[in-house]
Amino acid sequence: MLTLHVAEATPGSAVLVDGALVAAVGPYEDLAAARPEARVRRWPGILTPGLLNPYGPELLEQTYHPDPREAAEFGTEPITGERARAIFRADPARLGASARRGVQRMLAHGTVAVAGELRGRAAQDAVRRAGLAVGQRPPSPPGTPSLSPAPLILLPALAPGGPARFAVFDVPDRAALVRLGASTCVATVLGGRLVHRRR
Repeated sequence: MLTLHVAEATPGSAVLVDGALVAAVGPYEDLAAARPEARVRRWPGILTPGLLNPYGPELLEQTYHPDPREAAEFGTEPITGERARAIFRADPARLGASARRGVQRMLAHGTVAVAGELRGRAAQDAVRRAGLAVGQRPPSPPGTPSLSPAPLILLPALAPGGPARFAVFDVPDRAALVRLGASTCVATVLGGRLVHRRR
């Protein structure tokens, strides 16, 4: 099935997706005219190749992402440091569910690839099942671990024949994305599948 993704601020960089692959990249009008049968998804903001988050281990193995049903006990924000370690020591089974929720948070921030050595099976499985790519981690990642790390690391430009992996941010341009951060993500696509859509 063909799907044509176009964002308001970047109509010249629309993406035609065929299954799990990018079929074409170019001006929306040209792609729509060439493949009128394609389903069209329109987004606000800019369409980008998506982000690489270099803090895979810190966010998926050293951070506890509470279940919403645990809000009364743990709150709703990610828990780090000794408190997270204590939670995992008390119940190692929480690692898997926490990693899956952590991946969902990453997807909601336009992450399409992670870096860093994941040592535990739970985090490895969560990344693999989601379809996140695994990238090379810089020797000394700048900044601090975050779902919206600074600086943001965009992947290389999309190309025909490559994996249909990208993210859309509700900002007018890349400068605004850098300024406002990855929480502006409205959609994330992995393997041609829409894995996150802001409601």
